[in-house]
Amino acid sequence: MPEQPTPPEQPRPDRPLPSMPPGPHLSGGGRAPEDGAIAATGMGGAMDLATEEGASLQKVPGGPDGTGPQDRPRSLWSDAWRDLRRNPVFIISGLVILFLVVISLWPSLIASGNPLKCDLAKSQEGSQPGHPFGYNGQGCDVYTRTVYGARVSVTVGVCATLGVAILGSVLGGLAGFFGGAWDAVLSRITDIFFAIPVVLGGLVLLSVVTSSTIWPVIGFMVLLGWPQISRIARGSVITTKQNDYVQAARALGASNSRMLLRHITPNAIAPVIVVATIALGTYISLEATLSFLGVGLKPPTVSWGIDISSASQYIRTAPHALLWPAGALAVTVLAFIMLGDAVRDALDPKLR
Repeated sequence: MPEQPTPPEQPRPDRPLPSMPPGPHLSGGGRAPEDGAIAATGMGGAMDLATEEGASLQKVPGGPDGTGPQDRPRSLWSDAWRDLRRNPVFIISGLVILFLVVISLWPSLIASGNPLKCDLAKSQEGSQPGHPFGYNGQGCDVYTRTVYGARVSVTVGVCATLGVAILGSVLGGLAGFFGGAWDAVLSRITDIFFAIPVVLGGLVLLSVVTSSTIWPVIGFMVLLGWPQISRIARGSVITTKQNDYVQAARALGASNSRMLLRHITPNAIAPVIVVATIALGTYISLEATLSFLGVGLKPPTVSWGIDISSASQYIRTAPHALLWPAGALAVTVLAFIMLGDAVRDALDPKLR
């Protein structure tokens, strides 16, 4: 009887596999490892391959503009800041606003005179050494009053903008988030305030105020300015709260305060910032308008609107007394409007 061939010995579970030299790892331009080598390396070799492959992914070179690794996505704010730094409109307007802020805080850096010191003997005189802008009808140095007038105008504009932005954002954001009766009541109140003419309201409300400080004017601007910001904040919050990440946070049990502060506010605040930046220049011109009409700031406060009002009667004999404060007002308002336009273009994803 022929002898049966002996079957090959099967490896037992308790007997280890014969060791084999590991193949070369996949890196750079090297060749791929053999199948047997991959099997022989076991879990350790697989982890080595994954580690080296992951390291190569982390070493992706920077973008063509040198902004950083391509595998790290930038946020909306970082993209906006990158665009603003390359926008000449933002750079020019920012430098002008920075100069205005500096002279508002320290006007004595470029003007050593006293804005309240006047000499009627020099009334309506033109430019002289040390007094490049001449004198107004009261004999006051126009250059010194123009420099010191920036402090009041910028302070009124900044304080009014902050008050309007905070009040309007809070009321509009809550109305857009909760909706219901709160939203309906706030919408009707907003419509009532929109129906009030700003200049006419200022003439009525500020005519009964006897204080010569800036706070009644700021309070009036906040009172009539918050509905615009409120409506914008409301619409932005309504749009943002419908996004998937807000719904996911709600499904995970996040509280209303956490969703408002963590998820909704950072993504809904961009339109408010744009409108507030543009409105800052509008509030500066509104203060000058009310002061020109005699219901805003009152002497002895130094303001561009007061100087324009007092110099308007000498426009034929001493036009320089009107042109310099009016020019400073126009440049300031234009700078803030240009800044707002640049911020709007940088924060608008549709313009990318």
